[in-house]
Amino acid sequence: MMLKTHLAISSALMLFFLPHVAHKLVFVPVLLFATLLPDIDSMYSTLGHHWLFRPMQFFVRHRGLIHSLTICLILSLAFAFYIPVVALPFFLGYMSHLVGDSFTQEGVRFFWPFRELTSGRIRTGGVFEDGVFYSALLANIVLLLVLFM
Repeated sequence: MMLKTHLAISSALMLFFLPHVAHKLVFVPVLLFATLLPDIDSMYSTLGHHWLFRPMQFFVRHRGLIHSLTICLILSLAFAFYIPVVALPFFLGYMSHLVGDSFTQEGVRFFWPFRELTSGRIRTGGVFEDGVFYSALLANIVLLLVLFM
């Protein structure tokens, strides 16, 4: 999926959980950053094109190890033990990215190192993804209205 679709889906998730979160100023940026994080394995992504992540891209392929529930759980559990306030938003943002990508034709391997691919029929950047994006935007508008009314 495209960055805009990932962010729209994560924003809806963020707005849904926001009323129930104590540390809102931590929750929002961590969730949004975690949404971007799985694509550091691609040199064409927002974070991945940064020189800092280029060496890592020689060792992992796009939608491989980094795009797995395995890494998501390991990192989320590490945060839960050492920085608990970050664990939930990190997990939600990272998982929303993985779930979104699992509906694309390229899919993801949730249970890395196993090779089973979870994929769908959405073509990245295609018309159906646009529908998902606009649906998520509509959900954001509804959630904002509910939140502030």
